[in-house]
Amino acid sequence: MKLQLLSDLHLETEAFTATPAAGADVLVLAGDVDSTWAGLRQFARWPVPVLFVPGNHEFDRRDVDEALAGLRALCTELGITLLDQDCTVLSGPQGERIRFVGCTRWCDFDLFGDAQRPRAMRAASYFVKVMKATQGGLPFDPEAVRARALQARDWLARTLSTPSAEPVDATVVITHYGPSKLSADPRYGAQPGTASFCNADDDLLPGADLWLHGHLHCRHDYTVAHAQGQTRVVSNARGHGHKHESDGHDPLRVIEVPRRAA
Repeated sequence: MKLQLLSDLHLETEAFTATPAAGADVLVLAGDVDSTWAGLRQFARWPVPVLFVPGNHEFDRRDVDEALAGLRALCTELGITLLDQDCTVLSGPQGERIRFVGCTRWCDFDLFGDAQRPRAMRAASYFVKVMKATQGGLPFDPEAVRARALQARDWLARTLSTPSAEPVDATVVITHYGPSKLSADPRYGAQPGTASFCNADDDLLPGADLWLHGHLHCRHDYTVAHAQGQTRVVSNARGHGHKHESDGHDPLRVIEVPRRAA
């Protein structure tokens, strides 16, 4: 199975029209497509199945729970499969069965360990102020983000440690947030704010053959070896044109899913 991966299109400010990639069997949208949601409509009636994991900016200026319900309803209308603590299994052209495990994930601020968590959460105050999201009438502040992130991590860990209900040939994880410090943006390196973009999910990588993410406005493609074999991690984020983050971005790139019997 071959995947087209797009994220961080930021269609609320960016002018970009997506085109189906030749040979792709599935389109994966790894979040921050459009904070207004209007841009999701260009992916209706796409020629192949579309999987969408919401990014943090899909929740801008909204209650996070109400927004998730609204996004689910919109995606149902558009024929898009939304994954946020959800799984789906799709068949490839050779009959292969691929399990997709998706969630926004959020950030738990544990990237640099317990001792550095308070510093990381202070740095996150800027990002949550940009979002201006709420939860139950209260600000969706760093503490609320961390609580949601920890719940998502628990779900992801349980899901990846549980065999699929049906035989599959590979597992693909899709998150908006990066799963490792290895996904840090090289322009900024390791600093407290990096914990607002990446999580220390390295111990979860063995549960996936391929892990796709967005959020960081740069591209990554690396492989992590472990006792169970190896996991490929790929991001194909576009980012903002006025910051030249989209320079060199290939929207037609196709990624092949490695096959490993589960």
